[in-house]
Amino acid sequence: MTDLTALGATRLAAGYAARDFSPVEVALAVLDRAEAAQAAVNAFVSVDRAGALAGARASELRWERGEPLGPLDGVPVTVKDILLQRGGPTRRGSAAVPAGEGPWEEDAPAVARLRESGAVFAGKTTTPEFGWKGVTDSPLSGVTGNPYDASRTAGGSSGGSAAAVALGAGPLSLGTDGGGSVRIPASFCGIFALKPTYGRVPLYPASAFGTLAHVGPMTRDAADAALLMDVIARPDARDWSQLAPVTRSFRNALVAGAARVRGLRIAYSPALWPGVPVAPAVAAAVRGAVDRLAELGAEVAEADPPLPPVEELREAFHVLWFSGAARVTQHLDGAAVAALDPGLAEVRERGARYGALDYLAAVDVRMAAGRAMGGFHERFDVLVTPTLPLTAFGAGREVPEGSGMARWTEWTPFTYPFNMTQQPAASLPCGVDGDGLPVGLQLVAARHADAAVLRVAHALYEAGVAAVPAPPVPPVPGAVRPGGS
Repeated sequence: MTDLTALGATRLAAGYAARDFSPVEVALAVLDRAEAAQAAVNAFVSVDRAGALAGARASELRWERGEPLGPLDGVPVTVKDILLQRGGPTRRGSAAVPAGEGPWEEDAPAVARLRESGAVFAGKTTTPEFGWKGVTDSPLSGVTGNPYDASRTAGGSSGGSAAAVALGAGPLSLGTDGGGSVRIPASFCGIFALKPTYGRVPLYPASAFGTLAHVGPMTRDAADAALLMDVIARPDARDWSQLAPVTRSFRNALVAGAARVRGLRIAYSPALWPGVPVAPAVAAAVRGAVDRLAELGAEVAEADPPLPPVEELREAFHVLWFSGAARVTQHLDGAAVAALDPGLAEVRERGARYGALDYLAAVDVRMAAGRAMGGFHERFDVLVTPTLPLTAFGAGREVPEGSGMARWTEWTPFTYPFNMTQQPAASLPCGVDGDGLPVGLQLVAARHADAAVLRVAHALYEAGVAAVPAPPVPPVPGAVRPGGS
């Protein structure tokens, strides 16, 4: 019997059209898996069984009439609890946002586009408080574990979404990425995630972290991400900084076979900057994927982009990011501040001490990085790096134990630079380490070249590079098992 939770969005839509299975059957399977994922790794803030089944029944009737609203009609999707979703609270991982703060009557743009397309909303996924860090734990919802080892972190800040997709609790999820927040958990959890060019997917309300913040798809592969992008990259008047409408389908950009990469100029940077330590298993897996790209006909050269020094870039990011943390919590009173994640409280205080000149100096560094990458992409179509220099570490910690690090930005040197430059960047799995934990590879292209990232990623999936073992399937809570209950 087909495991419906293992099917991607493209296959589900084809199955609905052929009457192989129904949206209700899929929703029931996904909801059971969501409850299992919640029990195993704490991936969800809420699972909406009633709402999802109502949506699935409506979709089933449309498919029976031959009138689906689009290719995602009846496809289960989850939403990170940073994005507004009509009908329920969006608490952003914080007890400072009361559940009754509503009324909750608006959808974020990407959520609205999915609703218009008939997608089935299965639940809201976990996030650290206000999405501030690269792991997922919060005073509100606790710690989210890794699907491959629940004692390890799922990464963040879209950790709940990554864990849900990896465990079959819906093939699609919406995440947000201000410094790596879809790519970090994708790397740790063995899935695909795309941070599109800034403004390509409209965002509302505007993020307190400003133009660092992106909305992006989290999926099982690049083909599903392209399908999701065709839906969520549509205009929304509430975002004044959105880009002009796309003129070509992302899905259609996935041309056939090795032609996807033949002749592409690919730069391979093992560590972005000389001397940045990368775990040997990570380096070997990424190198193997790069070799495969060369075999597929890409023109590969080892080259580091001329970015500002890593310490300078990190400090500039801190000014921008910590200022955002101060802004998003500015309205809180003493009791609410005392209840914040301690790390968030620390960076909030630091961010509040920056002045306008500090902020503008950080913007200067950001512009220098963008200028450097603009010139780099005149020579190269796509840059390949590790997504992260390590695999998943212990859950409930901001940094690896015994590392001597203070903040999450110290172990994510390859992700946040491309939020500063606003470029499209994706993470896909390219192997596992000695503990069986996924290794992520990052693809980066010039601004507006999102299709190039998806095309190369899809080629790697078709070549088998991204075929990592699936995580163990968690048991459904309350299910009867052989030998007992």
